[in-house]
Amino acid sequence: MSLPSDTDQTTANPISSAPPSGESVHDGKLPNEPMPKTVNLWHRGAAWIVGPLLIGLVAVLLAIGSEHASSMNTLLFKTFPMAPLLIMPAGFALLAYLTHRYFPEAQGSGIPHTIAAIDTLSANKTSNLLSLRIMCGKVLLTLGGLSIGASIGREGPTVQIGASIMHAFYGRGPFQTAALRRILILAGGAAGISAAFNTPLAGIMFAIEELSKKHVFNANSSTLVTVILSGLISLALLGNYTYFGSTGAFLEWNSNAGALMICGVIGGAAGGLFSQLFISASSRLPSRMACFVKRHPVVFAALCGLAVALIGTCTDGIIFGTGYQPARATLENNGVLPWYFGLAKMAATLLSSVSGISGGFFAPSLAIGAGIGDNIAAILPGLAPHSAIILLMMAAYLSGVTRAPVTSFIIMMEMTNSHQMLLPLMIASVVASSISKIICPTPLYQVLAEKVSRKQ
Repeated sequence: MSLPSDTDQTTANPISSAPPSGESVHDGKLPNEPMPKTVNLWHRGAAWIVGPLLIGLVAVLLAIGSEHASSMNTLLFKTFPMAPLLIMPAGFALLAYLTHRYFPEAQGSGIPHTIAAIDTLSANKTSNLLSLRIMCGKVLLTLGGLSIGASIGREGPTVQIGASIMHAFYGRGPFQTAALRRILILAGGAAGISAAFNTPLAGIMFAIEELSKKHVFNANSSTLVTVILSGLISLALLGNYTYFGSTGAFLEWNSNAGALMICGVIGGAAGGLFSQLFISASSRLPSRMACFVKRHPVVFAALCGLAVALIGTCTDGIIFGTGYQPARATLENNGVLPWYFGLAKMAATLLSSVSGISGGFFAPSLAIGAGIGDNIAAILPGLAPHSAIILLMMAAYLSGVTRAPVTSFIIMMEMTNSHQMLLPLMIASVVASSISKIICPTPLYQVLAEKVSRKQ
């Protein structure tokens, strides 16, 4: 496999690679000063080979660690059912303290921070949003959140982790301009989502739909190499697996077409509602409450942890963690979730997300979609096969939250090996994104990224 050349990197992106006037260039080199070919090759090899391998390795380690953390949490709360009421408020408070004190830019999913870093026009290298220190904090804090039962996922954090690893190569060798910095971050973010879900195509689409909304993106050789190599590490260590197994779900167009619109509308409305509530809780609180949250972030996190603990205690702990197990169970079987799972999981995910601790909401969103889909299948048993409704609702809800319909239907197709559902998933996702836009006009990640940028 040949390494992407500097020419490929700069010409594949229409944004000029020359630094803006007045900005510094690293290592004291002028923009047109030639660099020794051996040094150039060494730095390109480190970035486009070592970088992706590190992303895949860290993503696999985070996946394994998350599984063990969730198992430990489940065992603890089954043994001591009332333990969440004590552990979760204290755990949320501790994680919030560590985040604010040592890793201030590691809170939340990390995707808004990655977008904000991509949108930065300066060619100067900074470590405010992406760094190896933030990467380490992201891993530790995400595992900590899952170990206490927070309703979070590891997929969003893996995006910031991948972007941080690739950003570490910026300022070395040929990687000196804002355009090349952007390519490194985009490649790292795409590789992160790909390695987290074992979905390479979804990783590329995520980079196009979410990470580069303000910039023209071409899937050049740099990004493809990064996604492929990071995916190979996941494949080598974890095997050729699908995140939610395989399903033979299908739709009969002459009798089940109504499920597309119903799932698209309900999933989009629910996803849009979650996004609007998240934005309101993050940026539009009443002045007194906003002042309290700003002055006492640790206390606020403890209160959020207590609320999640109460919800979890009332639902026998089913809403704790990523929600992966309940979602996969209802996808493979019929009617295994309690009727309240979707709403309870949504409330727990919202509280966990606004608390200020590290963790994403990709996996919890898929679990919420599965819960709502299970409700629809129970209310309208003749609408479509149960598994088909679950698939449609998972894609629709994720599309409603992220407003990335192409990523949503591709990620569901790759995670469940359901290629026969491609067109139905596509329709439901597009409908859901349109409905979500009515309820929440501005995409969630865009609002959060702008908030991060204002803090810089």
